[in-house]
Amino acid sequence: MPSSSQIVDFQVTREYIHDGARLGGLVEESSKRVDVKGVIGERAYDSRRNFNLLDEKGIKLIIKVRRNAVKRLRGCPARRRALTVQRENPDVWRRKYGLRWIAESAFSWLKRVFGEYVTTKNLKNMVQEITLKVFLYNLFIGMTRIT
Repeated sequence: MPSSSQIVDFQVTREYIHDGARLGGLVEESSKRVDVKGVIGERAYDSRRNFNLLDEKGIKLIIKVRRNAVKRLRGCPARRRALTVQRENPDVWRRKYGLRWIAESAFSWLKRVFGEYVTTKNLKNMVQEITLKVFLYNLFIGMTRIT
């Protein structure tokens, strides 16, 4: 999220689509609108593919690594570095990871104002409904910054 707390990109998927598989597309689309400098993500985004993608793009990553992760993982130095920081400097890492509240508060706002569920059943209509909600959220955020 940019410093304005606006939502710059999102994807609507079926419930069986894993969040972690969508990170690359979200970063690509977001990069077209803003300069993506960092990504903070929960364990769902812990994969070699995601770590390598963000590392190649020079994007700072703070992704919570799974509890059973091993340090000797080959082929993913970025994930190994993340695991080292999480285990050797947990207080420093927690402070950085704690910044997730900025993104989480945006989605919490959306759910409080519009409810947790969409009213439509068709995926195309779901996308339109959520797009409208995100547009209104961004509009409200912009209005509060002006005053």
